[in-house]
Amino acid sequence: MSEGDSAADSIHGKPSAITRLFTKVSQVYQSWLDRSTPFTAVRWVLTLLLIGVYMLRVYLLQGWYIVTYALGIYHLNLFIAFLSPKVDPSLLEDSDDGPSLPTKQNDEFRPFIRRLPEFKFWHSATKGVVIATVCTFFDAFNVPVFWPILVMYFIMLFCITMKRQIKHMVKYRYIPFTHGKRKYKGKEEVGKTFSS
Repeated sequence: MSEGDSAADSIHGKPSAITRLFTKVSQVYQSWLDRSTPFTAVRWVLTLLLIGVYMLRVYLLQGWYIVTYALGIYHLNLFIAFLSPKVDPSLLEDSDDGPSLPTKQNDEFRPFIRRLPEFKFWHSATKGVVIATVCTFFDAFNVPVFWPILVMYFIMLFCITMKRQIKHMVKYRYIPFTHGKRKYKGKEEVGKTFSS
């Protein structure tokens, strides 16, 4: 068998070793993601620990402020998508086709569906921290900047964005946070029942 035949077999027949390796790694990664789904608090604690390690690394190295600023903007963008409804009520205000959030007391209840679900929010935020941490190992990303200006820009951007988001929430009367199902009290028992 010649060398060209084995290459043709890997293209048209069974996958190459590299393809099999990436497939196996992808399957193991997806398996771990699937197993972590019900453990919301544990996932977020681990992400906060990763953020703490990243911040400690940036503080000790005294650099990579642009990477940190970009990570903050990325997390803010994710947070806004997490707070926003999947279907924006301002776009549906004039049209009657499609679902909308209730705006009156007698409107039908529609549950709040996020534009970015919690799991995807966590996964994207964690990937962002890992990528930012990897960037701190390369001097090309250590651009010299005056970091207090970046902090000021970020605080201003955060305040303006959150003010706009809160106004939108108040105007269209939706609350993106729920603490479980409503519990209704039934009639209280008045005593024992008598049988005749």
